[in-house]
Amino acid sequence: MSQNTSGVQLSALRLKYHERKDAFLEENIKVKNPFCVFRDWLDEALNTKEILEPNAAALATVNAEGKPSNRFVLVKEATAEGFTFFTNYGSRKAEDIASNPNVAISIYWLPLRRSIRIEGVAEKISQADSLKYFHERPRASQIGAAASPQSQRIPSRGYLDEVESGIKAKLGAEGEVPLPNWGGYLVRPSLIEFWQGQTDRLHDRIRFRRGANVEKEVDGKLIHAGQDGWIYERLAP
Repeated sequence: MSQNTSGVQLSALRLKYHERKDAFLEENIKVKNPFCVFRDWLDEALNTKEILEPNAAALATVNAEGKPSNRFVLVKEATAEGFTFFTNYGSRKAEDIASNPNVAISIYWLPLRRSIRIEGVAEKISQADSLKYFHERPRASQIGAAASPQSQRIPSRGYLDEVESGIKAKLGAEGEVPLPNWGGYLVRPSLIEFWQGQTDRLHDRIRFRRGANVEKEVDGKLIHAGQDGWIYERLAP
């Protein structure tokens, strides 16, 4: 591979991950439910100062023509139901979800050498819940959401500034910002995979799945019964 302008060969980059003594093992998972594992890993990420946005996640969607798209969002809630993020309902991601609600989410916490992959179906949350969160945001962020026709073509940066100024003038200093075409999606997962890097590249991958009749796949050797309708298995790196 040729060198880039910094003189560094990408093929030569090597990062040290975990050692074998720190392997991610099935017996270390106290509750065989992926949401419990997620909460444990998230707590570690929240307490790792090098991770500035532990809730940042890459969201992948596919449109009606089968073309994929990927972008970063912020996960604002993680419960036993799933993972919630917010966006403009006129955005490309929203259009993709309207035609194909199957999505994937990836989270990577470099300082912990950990990654989480999530696959599931996205659905809009209630307007009441969207409105509640919208008004919990800083007022400037509310106005910004109202001013931006996300993913649509605009003539210039100045156009956004003009729209924003117009909203501010209309509302005044104290006027409540009305909810624009904007709200939340809940991703209900059918698959959650936990990855932890190993320096020898024999990385740890433990995948949880749930769905119709998945319990019938359990054999106690490769596929194991989890809790709350989940099964789990180890994958080769």
